[in-house]
Amino acid sequence: MLRMIIKNPLFDESRAAQAAAYLLFRAGGSLPVIKIMKLLYLAERLSLQRYGEPLTGDKLCAMPKGPVLSMTLELINGANPPTSDGWDYWIAGRDNHMVALADPSTIRSPDDLPCLSEADIEVLCETWEKFGHFNQWKLVAYTHDKLPEWKDPDGSSLPISYLDVFRATGFTEETAQRLAARLETQSRVNAAFAA
Repeated sequence: MLRMIIKNPLFDESRAAQAAAYLLFRAGGSLPVIKIMKLLYLAERLSLQRYGEPLTGDKLCAMPKGPVLSMTLELINGANPPTSDGWDYWIAGRDNHMVALADPSTIRSPDDLPCLSEADIEVLCETWEKFGHFNQWKLVAYTHDKLPEWKDPDGSSLPISYLDVFRATGFTEETAQRLAARLETQSRVNAAFAA
């Protein structure tokens, strides 16, 4: 049964798909779901820390196995109908606990991912270089132990705000508040234009 997910006004499915495709390309074509979710979260976090901007604009969520990009997880789980240039173009349907490139021949280099900027590729490359060799369980442990914005949801899930991430990555309170307010304003503007 297909479940529809409610879009976050900042979320860009094509960028999320291409970010996942980049990581899958670097991994040789497939990864465990838990591992790609942790890598995508770490890339989103690094983008926020470095540029004050999200990579995908996804909703951040604390789950028992660590933080995730919740709308991307819904896409992995088949929650939305296919779109011509979105998730299903780049990423094959989930097979057991794995996710893979839909067609590995579509990516020969990062230049084949047109929605991603040079800064996005840099963030994804750095994330892969630092964490790509971790197995999924080492990534779960890392996100539990090293990311102060993650709180144990006690078997459920809890939202992680951009403000939480800005605070956890070393911004002053004033700067963290300003950056989070700017993203909230952008979210409202995007929602108004989408309506």
